[in-house]
Amino acid sequence: MARFASVLDLIGNTPVVDVSALSPKPNVTILAKLEGQNPAGSVKDRVALSLIEAAEREGILVPGKPDQILIEPSSGNTGIALAMVCRLRGYHLKVVLPTNVSPERRQLLLAYGAEIIDSPGSEGSNGAVRLAHVLAEQNPEWTFLYQYANPANPAAHYRTTGPEILSDVPEITHFIAGLGTSGTLMGVGRYLKEHKPDVQVWAIEPPSGEMVDGLRSLEDGYIPPIFTDNDGANLLDRKVVVRPRESIEWVRRMTEVGLFVGISSGAIMSGAVKCANLIPDDQSATIVTIICDNGWKYLSTGAWSDDVDDVVERAKKIIYF
Repeated sequence: MARFASVLDLIGNTPVVDVSALSPKPNVTILAKLEGQNPAGSVKDRVALSLIEAAEREGILVPGKPDQILIEPSSGNTGIALAMVCRLRGYHLKVVLPTNVSPERRQLLLAYGAEIIDSPGSEGSNGAVRLAHVLAEQNPEWTFLYQYANPANPAAHYRTTGPEILSDVPEITHFIAGLGTSGTLMGVGRYLKEHKPDVQVWAIEPPSGEMVDGLRSLEDGYIPPIFTDNDGANLLDRKVVVRPRESIEWVRRMTEVGLFVGISSGAIMSGAVKCANLIPDDQSATIVTIICDNGWKYLSTGAWSDDVDDVVERAKKIIYF
């Protein structure tokens, strides 16, 4: 058994598992990269560490220097991952958090020592972003890393996630991930296209005006700077729309292969199955998807036990991701 000097050394090198039992076609293999195995429980561990290390290299943050404060808007995994890294690095993190996040989200942030600044729940995650910008301008001594525009976000995936996938699955034909900050798609997609140009990169997004936790529709008006900075429109080969109900249905179906996953991962798997259905019967394909996190932070949603329509309706009022 390997021995590690720090829990941060456990970030990355996550396993890939065959979930082809869920594939609608025998000629299509579906593999899932289990990012919930990261120490703070999600794919955002990679991003959080990359953001902090980039700021340290640039001298924006100085390890060991007292009273260094970071601020970041979050309704989900980035805040939790940053809280973990900041706790270990000795930085004080202020997270701007909508008031209607799930109880698990708030408790995990507090467990890692983050300070929570409430933003109006009615304004969702976009309201948290706006308030964080205001507070950062009012407090220029604070460090605002801003994952949506920070190149260290896609760089984490270009440097680690992409190479891991190609090394573990050299036969990959399709890479499918959710469209949130777009960091995973841009980083992994660019790496794969450079090293295996025929790989198809597909994005999963909700319909305009509907919410699938952790994902966003570009049609709703906010396009993450990371997406435009990395020429996302040309990098992506296709976008697939997944509705909220489908994400819940596929969260449940993932337990058929023994995986207890978060809601965005259900949406991504739904998209992977849609992709598989489009593969001609006389062709083979190998799809790799990202399982963003595990299901433990979503138990209060009732996603595995309550009526699906009730869960979908509840998600309109409570931010689960």
